[in-house]
Amino acid sequence: MAGDGMTAGKQRSRANGASAAVGGLRVGRVWTTEGVHPYDEVDWERRDVVMTNWRDGSINFEQRDVEYPAFWSVNAANIVTTKYFRGAVGTPQREWSLKQLIDRVVRTYRVAGEERGYFASPADAEVFEHELTWMLLHQVFSFNSPVWFNVGTSSPQQVSACFILSVDDSMDSILDWYKEEGLIFKGGSGSGVNLSRIRSSKELLSSGGTASGPVSFMRGADASAGTIKSGGATRRAAKMVILDVDHPDIEEFVATKAREEDKIRALRDAGFDMDLGGSDIVSVQYQNANNSVRVSDEFMRAVEDGGNFDLRGRMHGETIETIDARKLFRDIARASWECADPGLQYDDTINDWHTNPETGRITASNPCSEYMSLDDSSCNLASLNLLKFLGSDGSFEVEKFAKSVELVITAMEISIAFADFPTAKIGETTRAYRQLGIGYANLGALLMASGLPYDSDGGRAVAAGISSLMTGVAYRRSAELAGVVGPYDGYARNAEAHQRVMRKHAAANDEIRPQGIVATALAKEAAKQWQDGIKIGTKNGWRNAQASVLAPTGTIGLMMDCDTTGIEPDLALVKFKKLVGGGSMQIVNQTVPRALRSLGYPEEQVEAIVEHISDHGNVIDAPGLKPEHYAVFDCAMGERSIAPMGHVRMMAAVQPFISGAISKTVNMPETATIEDIENIHFQGWKLGLKALAIYRDNCKVGQPLSVAKTKAAAAEPAAEVEKVVEKVVEYRPVRKRLPKKRPSETVSFTVGGAEGYLTASSYPDDGLGEMFLKMSKQGSTLAGVMDAFSVAISIGLQYGVPLETYVSKFTNMRFEPAGMTDDPDIRMAASVMDYIFRRLALDFLPYDTRAELGIFTAKERAAQVQAEAAADAAAVDLEGMAASAPVSAPAGESMPVAGSPAEKAAPASAHSSTELLEAVLGASADAPLCFTCGTKMRPAGSCYVCEGCGSTSGCS
Repeated sequence: MAGDGMTAGKQRSRANGASAAVGGLRVGRVWTTEGVHPYDEVDWERRDVVMTNWRDGSINFEQRDVEYPAFWSVNAANIVTTKYFRGAVGTPQREWSLKQLIDRVVRTYRVAGEERGYFASPADAEVFEHELTWMLLHQVFSFNSPVWFNVGTSSPQQVSACFILSVDDSMDSILDWYKEEGLIFKGGSGSGVNLSRIRSSKELLSSGGTASGPVSFMRGADASAGTIKSGGATRRAAKMVILDVDHPDIEEFVATKAREEDKIRALRDAGFDMDLGGSDIVSVQYQNANNSVRVSDEFMRAVEDGGNFDLRGRMHGETIETIDARKLFRDIARASWECADPGLQYDDTINDWHTNPETGRITASNPCSEYMSLDDSSCNLASLNLLKFLGSDGSFEVEKFAKSVELVITAMEISIAFADFPTAKIGETTRAYRQLGIGYANLGALLMASGLPYDSDGGRAVAAGISSLMTGVAYRRSAELAGVVGPYDGYARNAEAHQRVMRKHAAANDEIRPQGIVATALAKEAAKQWQDGIKIGTKNGWRNAQASVLAPTGTIGLMMDCDTTGIEPDLALVKFKKLVGGGSMQIVNQTVPRALRSLGYPEEQVEAIVEHISDHGNVIDAPGLKPEHYAVFDCAMGERSIAPMGHVRMMAAVQPFISGAISKTVNMPETATIEDIENIHFQGWKLGLKALAIYRDNCKVGQPLSVAKTKAAAAEPAAEVEKVVEKVVEYRPVRKRLPKKRPSETVSFTVGGAEGYLTASSYPDDGLGEMFLKMSKQGSTLAGVMDAFSVAISIGLQYGVPLETYVSKFTNMRFEPAGMTDDPDIRMAASVMDYIFRRLALDFLPYDTRAELGIFTAKERAAQVQAEAAADAAAVDLEGMAASAPVSAPAGESMPVAGSPAEKAAPASAHSSTELLEAVLGASADAPLCFTCGTKMRPAGSCYVCEGCGSTSGCS
């Protein structure tokens, strides 16, 4: 990409570029205009950022009068302000403008690049600064979170989010592992480690005793991770633990988390709080790590052939035990079926694409499985927003994309020159091999907007072309950088292997079968980039051992206002949108009308289809929509969700063009069988994936579930069904009696002229436990019936029947007396039972539960009316709404107007896109609650991200 792009200067032999180079990069303009600073091209506005916990109304964060471009969404501004602005809130040192944040980072990169000779002249350095500034300002790409946290501050300049550790078979090494993990967690990142060097519990120690085995040491590391909260945040540490399939303790490792899930069920049934983040979940072990099994081709062939497989000792490689390969493979699938762990990592595939085998094998990954490289190493990430390169005519701006990759990969490379690392070993390895992880977000939105189904040959061809072009350009730029500041230190001993992997990538590009103009243009340009890169690299070497990964892009995806994260499809067709001032709206994803236009639908039909989606949450039977176009709008959740193999095939399409791997969980329905999971695991190997994790809906106890959810139990083999039934029979409900002295209150009431008294007694700290009704003289038939009814309800409550169950059964029950009441919160009652349980709901149930049942106080109803009136007023004032809650629209696409079918007030119970989807579909999403703001998170790769505050469930 010569011309006005970046071009390499003279070749240099230095490895680290510690002083100014004679040559340097020439930097041409891609996005900016000469003589105009990027900040001067946009309109800026001041906003107040106030973050609250919707459950109790408490304020989590408040900073007023912050400065952002007018086109940045409320959500993006809120997350950047709370997560990335540095300085104590309320002090002059606190950052208050996006300009300050971008300048702090970009100017650090420019200075480091100039000092180390990356640029041919100061003018080139200035263009580089302006180009990065423009791209960050316009949400074209983002660095990973540690860059925003640390670069340009007084803190250590840690730029990496992904770490891999190592541990040997010695107590010193094991204790070092504990310490190094703690340091990484303290810095807000996660790490992975392979424990296969540790002797099994079936091997002897030199002293004559038996070794503890890796699973026992996992227990100590898990406790440490649970104690150290990442980066001082409220989420727990993120970690990956891996064991090779030929380790003698592999069967114990596979069953570890499944057994703990049985324990969670038992404790839950005994009345303990075992929800994710519950007060009693800490008593369960191994919950702070993702577990993965490293399977070899030898093992997978044994599974395929139905043969045996040897488990080998760690000290001398002798066979300790011979097992049935298919039985172990099924045990892995069964454990995944029960609790989503372990996942699989395909060892021989990973190492076949390894550029540095002479240095050492790849044995482990980071917590999300996208970074796979040498032990004791790290990787810094950055991701491009693909939708920014989609033209209004449906074309993909191939040349601009390639030049943008050049700019971003150059910045990422410069960061290693000044970066700090949590341990000396990690710093040494990373500086010697300079692993980078460029990736992308918004693939799902790009495909939908282009009118391509996610699960289609056309969609996969575009995804493969983009991935190949991105990595090809990154490696070509790396080869050019090697000509300026030298190849990475470990290149010389790995030159042959590195070149072999580059040829494998290029050959894989030749296997792409493009469909359509866009895919053809991408594959053609990618082929050229690979050819040029290999030619330059053969001469210069490469500056970086690794170039690309596909990360979750959780928080940074929200920063870029992406509809979809990483390689994921759209979550659903409706989404939750925050407004300035705390309001919210339900909108149809803006990729939907764009997709309809690209498919050739006239504007009238577009509006009708969008209105249908707004009302129903899906495209089924949408007016005028052709059934053959339904697949374009398939999502991760909803009436038309993408099949599990659709996700696997997409991963397989892009994997040959990614240096590392892909952070993605293949979601499976609750009805999926163990055989289904076995097939997914096997197909992942056959299709050449490096890693694969599945999640069966509702398989974990520690997930918040909707009481309205009534899915059928998933099928499993008959023997296993009997096993589960035996467990259910073992656990009986336990009656929790009230103390002798208990708080209570009595309410007098009148329903249709009939008078009565309700006395409700509660546990000191745990809700309603007893009720009594009096409506007639003592000894009368009615008094006896009421006493018996009260006793029955009270005993049920004490045995754990939820109050909301009674409320749902007895409210709206109709019989005389009925009519007016004297209760200002319940003006009309269909019967005495209807009144009694509405009153109990108001007194003892939380607002969210009552809202689902439609029970509100008079004050709450009045507030709802006011909110609806305000929403209607906002819908009329179109200009005011656009100014207060702007959303950037792709080029050539008009914004939806408030009050149109695309937008309407969000349900009162929804506080995120996931909760909105639940409200629209009437089904529960199996996702954790955010510890910070209480909303349901949404999937992002193999973890979750909160749309409200940007917190993640583990991956930075």
